[in-house]
Amino acid sequence: MTPTHHHPETLADFLAKIRKWYEEDHQSFATLFRAVIAHVVPLPDDTPEEVRYDWRGKTIDQLCDFFSEWYEAGWTTKPNDGSNYIEKFSWLTYENDYGMVFVTCGPGLEMTADFTHLQGMQMDDEGPQGQELIKIWKDELGARMDDFTKGPWKTFNEFFVRELLDASKRPIDAQDDNSVVVAPTDCVINMIVDDLAEETPIPVKSVTMNVKQLLADSEYYKKFVPEKNSHGEIIQPGGTAVSCILMPDTYHWYHAPVAGEVVEAHDDIGGVYYGMRDFPQLLNKGNVGYGFDYEMFDNFRRGYLIFRTVFTDPHGAEHETYVAMVTVGMNSIASVRYESPFRNPQQPVPVSKGDRIGNFQYGGFLNILLFQYGRFPALQLHMGQRIGTLEQQDRTEKLFTHHRHHGPRHHHLTF
Repeated sequence: MTPTHHHPETLADFLAKIRKWYEEDHQSFATLFRAVIAHVVPLPDDTPEEVRYDWRGKTIDQLCDFFSEWYEAGWTTKPNDGSNYIEKFSWLTYENDYGMVFVTCGPGLEMTADFTHLQGMQMDDEGPQGQELIKIWKDELGARMDDFTKGPWKTFNEFFVRELLDASKRPIDAQDDNSVVVAPTDCVINMIVDDLAEETPIPVKSVTMNVKQLLADSEYYKKFVPEKNSHGEIIQPGGTAVSCILMPDTYHWYHAPVAGEVVEAHDDIGGVYYGMRDFPQLLNKGNVGYGFDYEMFDNFRRGYLIFRTVFTDPHGAEHETYVAMVTVGMNSIASVRYESPFRNPQQPVPVSKGDRIGNFQYGGFLNILLFQYGRFPALQLHMGQRIGTLEQQDRTEKLFTHHRHHGPRHHHLTF
């Protein structure tokens, strides 16, 4: 994909484009697609019917039909079903190196970018289908809508990033205590690792993640990885990472987890759309918790912010520390949009705890918080603070668990 690339504006134009690529074997599009199909791995026996799609033996005709069905399903998809077509598509790349190459470079990457653009236009449609989709979601969300403004919304995307009715719906805890870290958004929390490393070796008994890649080679990555002496010996371990997983039917703005100043921020990194080799296993393994390799997020569309904060300990001593927040836009539209002060600022931006940073439009979402060594050892709550909600079983089964692989139940990304 080049800077002069223009996206097709209709589904028909998109399908005509990839058919022509196939007929002409444009940049080996047909050759690689056939290789992908030849190396498709059979679906696990316990794959649920709603996400089954066996790509073995499929042709360009079936690929076009699949995109057409996916697009049309977008008009009626309920909150709990957002990942179904993404997962069906992901069987192309599941344990399939040819599939990974196909969707992450050359015309295959352009194809996924084009389709993502069409989905974005679909969610920005101001016609009756968009309004009907909003009604479907409002009916599904029920009383959860009581926290939000009542509209009207011109498009589904406007509805998706709906604002809170008022600040009392999400009060900021300990506003004047800089030692208290708050959740950046409505999310499920996973502690990832308390010994971050600069590189990402194969994990054995501990988990590491490539902080340097996540922060796009920012010099601030050094704040969160082990400090070494001139002999290469570690004199201070790496920091802590916490994942904050957003659910599709909750609040999609994210806020500052600490007070102080944003010393660096970018919201325009990466460009891969569907480059996840083991997406189905990701859903079953807890996605973003202990034992997960974060290196794959290096190329996904994302942004990051570096917060500098000063807090006072119980003895009155002040301490400076840094906190990073990486906002990852996963599959589907998954836009990462920051408020204007945080779009590549050229000087530090003062920020209060709870200040609005940005939002994700329809797609998959993940915030990763990084802390320096020893600063955030565990999640700590006061009596009476919320630790979760009791759920109806159908929401739990769709958003927090998956059954296609054996193993423990975990939360999963929904898009």
